[in-house]
Amino acid sequence: MSALPDRWTENVVHRVSDLIGHTPLFHLGATGTGSRLLLKLENLNPTGSAKVRMASQMIAAAERRGELRPGGRIVEPTSGNTGLGLALAAIEGGYRFTAVVDHHASIDKMRALIALGAELIWVGEAGTSGPQTMARRALAEQLAREDGTWWPDQHNHPGNPEGYHGLACELLGDLFGDVDYLVASVGTGGGLCGTTRELRRLGSQVRTVGVEPTGSIMFGGEPGSYWQTGGGNPADFPVGRNVDHDLIDEGISVGDTEAFATARVLARRTGLLVGGTAGGAVYAALESLPSLPPRSTVVVLVSDAGEKYLDTVFDEKWLEDRGLYDPECEKSVDAQLEALTSATSRAGGEVA
Repeated sequence: MSALPDRWTENVVHRVSDLIGHTPLFHLGATGTGSRLLLKLENLNPTGSAKVRMASQMIAAAERRGELRPGGRIVEPTSGNTGLGLALAAIEGGYRFTAVVDHHASIDKMRALIALGAELIWVGEAGTSGPQTMARRALAEQLAREDGTWWPDQHNHPGNPEGYHGLACELLGDLFGDVDYLVASVGTGGGLCGTTRELRRLGSQVRTVGVEPTGSIMFGGEPGSYWQTGGGNPADFPVGRNVDHDLIDEGISVGDTEAFATARVLARRTGLLVGGTAGGAVYAALESLPSLPPRSTVVVLVSDAGEKYLDTVFDEKWLEDRGLYDPECEKSVDAQLEALTSATSRAGGEVA
């Protein structure tokens, strides 16, 4: 009879935050020239978002500096994902968390915040199509003046991009060779810029593509309203310091219709549920893939889980009511994905 294994070899974690990171790469398809499109499934992190990485890092930095005291209160304006990461860190650290939110955010994200014990303070009116970013920020700044309250300010906190250094190491560790192109939705800028900075420090020659919703002004586009949450920068909000344009080689905009169509088609073709901004990033990658040099490796950061948008992005009536449902666009995206799948099959499997 064999001896039982040593208990210290068990693969068991004791905190949910120990599950952050080491997310898989999913091979979505490849072109006939051997260029492949990979998805870094950050939606499989705890809370369903990449932003749990930077939330944990910001709080750890505040604790080291004595800015956040035991039993203290954290306040942050959020469209949901950063808030969920802060709510998790607050649970494990014994803090209270107040999220300043608006009606632009996904209602399922708000329900999740409540489920994690967060206090929600609402600004703006229901039914608005754009984020109330300045109002949220002003209220958070006001609340931060109260005793025992700490405001990380995710748009400017250095811990935000630092939280993605591990992601860069994961990418290089999981691939044979370099990441040639990194594509991601840009909101606070921490995800794309933090990952890129560390990749290049480690010797990568990666080129980057930042994606924002049409209507966002981060890359100089015309201001307007948009329904993608967690990405972009409205006209009335100053772009934060964590958006480092020196680390973004190309900035493009993707409309709500195209972003949501891509998320919906991905779900039907692969079983992956991703958020609207992740759909926008995948759409941008699909559009650029045919023109890239042969055998390029393109990685899209899928930063958000689609389960939070079942009553919006994945609800046909919600889309129709806002003029965002376009079956022809979905057919076009489906054809692009079919072409990638067919090219991979003709090559006898995954193109290395």
